Amino acid sequence: MLKLKTYTLFITLVFTKVFIVNSQNIVDQFPVFNVGEKISYDAAYNWGFIWINAGNVEFEVNEAKYIGNEVYHFNSYGSSIPSYDWLFKVRDYFQSYARKEDLAPLFFDRNTYEGGHIVHNRFTFDYKERLIYSQTENSKKPYAEDTLELQQNIYDVISGVYYIRNLDFEKYAINDTIPIRMIIDNEIFNLYIRYLGKEIIKTHNKQKFKTIKFSALLIEGTIFRGGEDLFVWVSDDQNRIPILVEAKILIGSVKATIRETENLKYPLSSEIKHN
Repeated sequence: MLKLKTYTLFITLVFTKVFIVNSQNIVDQFPVFNVGEKISYDAAYNWGFIWINAGNVEFEVNEAKYIGNEVYHFNSYGSSIPSYDWLFKVRDYFQSYARKEDLAPLFFDRNTYEGGHIVHNRFTFDYKERLIYSQTENSKKPYAEDTLELQQNIYDVISGVYYIRNLDFEKYAINDTIPIRMIIDNEIFNLYIRYLGKEIIKTHNKQKFKTIKFSALLIEGTIFRGGEDLFVWVSDDQNRIPILVEAKILIGSVKATIRETENLKYPLSSEIKHN
């Protein structure tokens, strides 16, 4: 429910890493996640005044070899609960291979089914030639291949999630915007997130967390409306894991709330325990 996007010469790799770290304020403890980290969410749909528990979302961090190099392999799975498939069936799978030193994406694959709309996108990032090779198809457009310019500091939607977790929000003032360039459905967008400060929130299962809140600019699509209509609360600790995500969609809104975690790199010290 929650949608919620190769290799390189040594000199290019070094330049890219320095550019990202210096310009985007990456945390000192980069990366903030472990191989083996797994986070699960309950997804709910709002229609009027009613919230319906309608799906599950999982994110996993693994290790893999890609063209002979050790890389991160990020996986995300989303599905509607079978009993609600009649309302809006979702079966989503995203995967991204990314360099360990800077999270730059190497290969991205999206294979999704959302309410009858099918999308299959593959992007291969060639840092030597500065090109992205794309293979795309969906319910409305036939299979096509394309080549796009690989611009600096570009992410797919999954590697972008893990990159944002590594931003040092302490270096930003409330309402500051942080640019992020993403490839989505064979188009490159210059997007941003907006830092909104800190907030204590309580989840539906009565857990309480200290969080960092930001909004993100969305691209209009089959589910989401365009605009700054996605809000994220990440844990205010060294893990920076998303605790709650809410987004307005074409009809109603959706949210994903953390259910459980495995193999976090640091203690989840942002959780406020009840005495």
